[in-house]
Amino acid sequence: MSISKLTTKAQTTIPQSVRAALHLEPGDELMYEIDNQRVILTKARPCGKIDDPFRPFSEWSSEADAEAHAKL
Repeated sequence: MSISKLTTKAQTTIPQSVRAALHLEPGDELMYEIDNQRVILTKARPCGKIDDPFRPFSEWSSEADAEAHAKL
């Protein structure tokens, strides 16, 4: 088990053993899932793989669409 402290700015250092186990590198994104009184920390999938309801639909991302929306 690893322990870290929370700063007054709500920041913490992820222990090296956790970073190694999740293969974390600077710039990686993390996902937090709350399960009752536990938090599950997971390395987020690469950009574009996370289900983002605000991302454009792939069928609307053609060059013609970009030109049509450029003046909006």
